[in-house]
Amino acid sequence: MKEHAPAHNGQSPLRGGMLALAALLLALANFLAVLNMTIANVTVPNMAGGLGAGGNQGTWIITAYAVAEAITVPLTGWLSARFGAVRVFGLSVVFFGVFSLFCGLSTSLPMLVLMRVFQGMSGGPLMALSQTLLLRIFPKEKTMQAMGLWAMTTMLAPVIGPVLGGWLADQYNWSWVFYINVPMALVIGWISMIMLKRYELPLEKNPVDLVGMILLVVWVGALQVMLDEGKDLDWFASTKICVLTLVATVGFAAFLIWELTEKHPIVDLRVFRHRGFSACMVVMALAFGAFFGVNVLTPLWLQYNMGYTATWAGMVVAWGGLLSPFCAPVIASLAERFDSRRLIFSGVTVLGVITLWRSVATPDMTYWQISIPLFFMGVGFPLFFIPLVGVSMGAVDESETASASGLMNFIRTISGGFATSMVATAWQNKSIHAHEELAGIVGGYAVQSLDGSGLPRDLGRGLLEVLVSNQSLMLATNELMVDIGLIFLVASVSICLAPKQQRAVDPTRAGH
Repeated sequence: MKEHAPAHNGQSPLRGGMLALAALLLALANFLAVLNMTIANVTVPNMAGGLGAGGNQGTWIITAYAVAEAITVPLTGWLSARFGAVRVFGLSVVFFGVFSLFCGLSTSLPMLVLMRVFQGMSGGPLMALSQTLLLRIFPKEKTMQAMGLWAMTTMLAPVIGPVLGGWLADQYNWSWVFYINVPMALVIGWISMIMLKRYELPLEKNPVDLVGMILLVVWVGALQVMLDEGKDLDWFASTKICVLTLVATVGFAAFLIWELTEKHPIVDLRVFRHRGFSACMVVMALAFGAFFGVNVLTPLWLQYNMGYTATWAGMVVAWGGLLSPFCAPVIASLAERFDSRRLIFSGVTVLGVITLWRSVATPDMTYWQISIPLFFMGVGFPLFFIPLVGVSMGAVDESETASASGLMNFIRTISGGFATSMVATAWQNKSIHAHEELAGIVGGYAVQSLDGSGLPRDLGRGLLEVLVSNQSLMLATNELMVDIGLIFLVASVSICLAPKQQRAVDPTRAGH
C-alpha cells in the first residue's frame, strides 16, 4: 500500500478524487498569482487612458504588483511557521480575490496602484505555499508528480497572461483583467481552508523580526523600482536611478548582515549553506532570467520589426507553452528514475541551442518559421524546471522547505524583472549601434544610387532610412539571441556544482 502524508486534527489524509481536487485548487492558486504578473502588461495603455493618466504613469500598475509580490514571497517561511501554512494560504487567496475586485472597480490611477500593491502582497505567498502544500498532501513517492503539476502552472501562466489580457481588453474592457480572478480566488480560498485544515501543523510563536522586515521592504522596493524605471530614465544618467541603486545596495548588505546574525530571522538565509540548494538557485537565476528575456525580446521584435499586432505577437509567444502540459508528467516520472542533474543539464542545453538557432532570423520569416523553434522550447523548460525544483527542495532540511520555497520563488521573480529591464535596454542600445554602422556602410553609395534612380530625393532617403532601421533591429535581435543562448549554456554547466540528490522531499514536514 502506498504511503500517504499523514494528516492532523484527527482526520485521515486525502485520497483519490479529493486529493486530485485539492491538488487542482493549489495549482490554480499558483496559476492566478503568476498570471497576474503578466496579464496586465499589454493593457497598461488601456488602463492609463481609461483613468485619465499618461502612459509613463501607467507603468506603476505593473511596478506596484511586482514590488509587493517580491517583498512578500521570501516572508512565506516565517508567515507559515507563525500563523500556519493552510491558514495563510487560504486567507491570501481570498484577499487576492477581494483586491482584484477593487482593482477592477478603481476610478483613479492612485486607487488602482494601491489595490495592486495589496493584490501583490496577497499573491506573493500563493506561489510558495501552493508548492509547500502540494508536497504536504501528496504521498512521498509522488513528490515529483506534485512538483510537475506546480511547475506546469508556473510555466503556462506567463505565456497565457499577455494573450488573455489583450483579448479581454479588446472584447470587453480592462477591468475584466481583474474581475476574472474574483470567483476563482474566492472558491479556491473557501474550499482549500476546509479541505486542507487537517494538514495544518503546530505553530511556532517566534518574535517578529521588525528590523529585518523593514530592511527587506527598503532594498527590494528600491531594486524593483530601479529595474522598472531604469530603461525609461537612461539608467545611471538619472539621479533617481543612482539613488535607488545606492539604497538597494546598502539595504541589501545591511539585510544580509542582520538576517545572518538574528536568532529568529524574518527570512531564513541559512538555507544557502546547502550546496545543492545554492547551486540550483544559480541555475534558476541564469536560466529563468534567460527564458524570461527570450519571452520579452520576441514580442518586441515582432511588433517593432515584423509588423505584428500585440495580439498576434502574444499568439506566437504562446507556442512556447503548448508542449509543457504534456511533457510535465513524463518529465516528473523521469526525474524519479534518473539523476535529476542530467535532466536539468539537458533541458537548459536544449533552450540554449534553440535560442542560438533563433539568432539567424531574417525579416522575411513566416509565422511558422518563427513559431516552430518556440514550440520546441516548450520541451526544454519543463525538462529543467521540474527536476530543478525537486533537487533544490530535496537539498534542504525538511523543516526549511517553506523558507527555501519562498527564496526560490523570490529569486525567480527578481531574475525575471532584471531580465526584462536588461533586454529592453540592450535591444535599444544594440539597434542604435547597428544603425550607426549600417548607415556608415551604405550611406554614400546608396544615396548616389537612389539619386540616379529618378525617385524624389526625400522619398529615396526615407526609404533608405526605413530599410536601415529594420535591418538594425533585426541585427540587434540576433545579437541578443546569441547572448541569451550563451547564458543558457553557462546555466546548464552550473548544475555540476550541485551534489547528487540524497533524499526526496518529505511531504510530512514540507513547509514547516
